[in-house]
Amino acid sequence: MTTPAPGEGHRDGRGVRIVGTGLIGASLGLALTARGYRVALEDASPTAAALARDLGAGQLASEVSDEPDLVVVAAPPDVVARVVAEELKRWPRAVVTDVASVKSSVLAALVATGADLGRYVGSHPMAGRERSGAIAAQADLFAGRAWVVAPGPQADPEAVAAVRSLGEAVGAAVTQMSPEEHDAAVAAVSHVPQVAASLVAGRLRDLPASAVALSGQGIRDVTRIAASDPAMWTQILAANAPAVRAVLLALRADLDGVLGALEALGAGDEAGGPGTDPADSRVPGAPERGVGARAVLARAVAEGNTGHARIPGKHGAAPTTYATVAVVVPDEPGALARLLHDVGEAGINLEDLHLEHGLGQPVGLAELSVLPAAQEPLTAALAALGWRVHD
Repeated sequence: MTTPAPGEGHRDGRGVRIVGTGLIGASLGLALTARGYRVALEDASPTAAALARDLGAGQLASEVSDEPDLVVVAAPPDVVARVVAEELKRWPRAVVTDVASVKSSVLAALVATGADLGRYVGSHPMAGRERSGAIAAQADLFAGRAWVVAPGPQADPEAVAAVRSLGEAVGAAVTQMSPEEHDAAVAAVSHVPQVAASLVAGRLRDLPASAVALSGQGIRDVTRIAASDPAMWTQILAANAPAVRAVLLALRADLDGVLGALEALGAGDEAGGPGTDPADSRVPGAPERGVGARAVLARAVAEGNTGHARIPGKHGAAPTTYATVAVVVPDEPGALARLLHDVGEAGINLEDLHLEHGLGQPVGLAELSVLPAAQEPLTAALAALGWRVHD
């Protein structure tokens, strides 16, 4: 048996070094360790690295002597290029990737440093949680999620294959794009939605408590990601500013159209315009007003229907239209668990679940999404067991 050269160790493609042990880095460590990879953990905070180690995400880098086959940089967006350059220099035979949510700016910064771009392949796992840090890490965080591999033009094919294998190893659905294609895509499907959610949630700040108390599932769905980290998102938006701006400009044009329609429909509400019946002027949106405006509003909602229908369905499959069974659930320990048990006993596969609490009521409304063919059988089964099912 040949003894490895100093620093060579086990060069079998299963030695991974993770720099940055927050949510993504620690989750990746958990997933890879569970699959038999040798994971070395590094973080600017020794406490963060030690916590990830204690959670089972790997060993501390100081405890590992092998040279890594692959380095994953999970550092904040504003320092990721610098850290990637350092790792490329430190480990001259390793492939280096990063998991930042912006790719073009990282590649441009690396070009400026003269780094070995043949061994660098940018990537981006489209996974995350509202919570951050290693304590929120999950070994299955990437399962079934998209993982974009975005190599630059100088990337070596073997390096690209190594990064693709990394995503596949943790159960992600790997796809490949250029850095520019990636940044334009995430601007539309990730970055602008964050801005929109934050702006909508910001409108709640000055509302009276009685108004906020009326919040239903709609506002919760729209603002779910508004609880994200402001510092991190400032870095992301700044790094992808051109692509985000382009999407927001198009969105502003759409919004201007809606505003124009609403203005036309509301014109003269305070005082009747020339030649109009004063009584009609006090009826918002009277048919005589704003000819064509209603078409603008309807088109905005309809185009939203069309766009929403394109969002991939379960496990990334083609979009599927689900039926909803709404069930009243007592707000008491074990009630939701009983409902889910009864759904399973009925032999129905649950596709999605939303739980909404009624204002001032000791009950919640569970909206169970199932395949259309399962709607009637599930409704009948739950009603027979005494559940209050809404039509």
